[in-house]
Amino acid sequence: MTNGDGSSPTWFRWSSRASVLYAAAAAFVFAAVALRSPAPLFVALPLLLGPVAATFGFPGRITSARLTWQVEGSGQDIRIAGTFRWNPPLRNGRMIPLFTPPASLKETAPVVRTADPGELRFALTYRIAGPSLLEVPSPRMFWRDAWGLVEHEVPVVGEPLSIERFPPEIHRLDRIRLDRTTPVPGEMRSRMVGSAGEFFAVRPVVPGDSRRQINWRATARAGKLLANDYRLERTGDLLLLLDLRPSGLGPIRDDLILNVARAAAFGIADAFLAQKSRVGLGVFTEHLATVPLGSGRLQRFRIRAQLRDARMPPEGGPPERFAIAVRRFFSPGAFTILISPLIEEEAVLVLPHLRRRGFHAVVLSPSPLAVLDLSEATEEERVATRLLRLVRRQRLGDAWRQAPVVDWDDYWSLASFVRYLQNPAFAERRA
Repeated sequence: MTNGDGSSPTWFRWSSRASVLYAAAAAFVFAAVALRSPAPLFVALPLLLGPVAATFGFPGRITSARLTWQVEGSGQDIRIAGTFRWNPPLRNGRMIPLFTPPASLKETAPVVRTADPGELRFALTYRIAGPSLLEVPSPRMFWRDAWGLVEHEVPVVGEPLSIERFPPEIHRLDRIRLDRTTPVPGEMRSRMVGSAGEFFAVRPVVPGDSRRQINWRATARAGKLLANDYRLERTGDLLLLLDLRPSGLGPIRDDLILNVARAAAFGIADAFLAQKSRVGLGVFTEHLATVPLGSGRLQRFRIRAQLRDARMPPEGGPPERFAIAVRRFFSPGAFTILISPLIEEEAVLVLPHLRRRGFHAVVLSPSPLAVLDLSEATEEERVATRLLRLVRRQRLGDAWRQAPVVDWDDYWSLASFVRYLQNPAFAERRA
């Protein structure tokens, strides 16, 4: 067994408070020697024996603390509730968890803890600025005596917690049907139209099921008719491209835009994967990281893992490299959505390079102005913000000459983007 920080196993260790007591005791001993008087030793002796006496309350090595937790709340409000359980129960001391949430989660209330000898219940309350795809790491757990002089790290058994927050309009994307444009190599379109696709589950037989759909082995084991259930047949191909090159707004605002872009990409991918569409992903930082076109539940996990690991690099790659890499990994023809804040002028230059290689993208642009906090801004800062709005409008106008652009200025609403995709003129253009 190792500690949570990967070090070698230990029974206990002195805390920083015990180190302060030892340092004070050493000072009194030095004073007794310097003054040639035993009086300071009477003060140093309790300070030396205090941490030693605290070790007698150590309950012995606790094998592990099992963690179960979940996310509650909706929208910007996030509440994380969970329970630690361990064995044997504590005779003395207390268990103290150490949480390390992502920087984008802002704590709005103190941590609530309710302790028993064998378990610890907790509740955390946060507020998030915009839609996000986050992963909260498992907390570390420490046993400490009543005076906080001795501590022991207890290994935590539990998985990290995923937080997924999407605009509600994501669920309206299931009304949009995409066309099959890039067939799988060696694939031929069948003339039969029916309940084809990936196997989903076994269910009781309902009227209308064919004999070929009945699962005879499952029927024999259960003693009643059971049929195979399949997901809907694929309806189209979608390519999601994320431009995550750094901007001049600083790392804090870049991280906020990164979280919003990842959440939007995953929400859109999840909505179209539910229709049995094939979805591919390309994340461009300095180089392009891709997830090939695919469908099914495994594709959802692949896309989520790629987006979860995406980070903004110190420097981004040139726009032409972006387009060349996309053409290398994907075939032209799939419906393409480019998610880019369009902050720098080079971000707009990506669009003509993509068009030359056969990718006619629709741009969903998270507005960088939405991450600016103007509640305590000075008059100079307000004037600078108005100038940024004018520059933003010009940047969107330049992008519109190359591709349709949806300005995403309210992170908790994708109504304008969904309305554009549901526009009859847009449907005719796709046809």
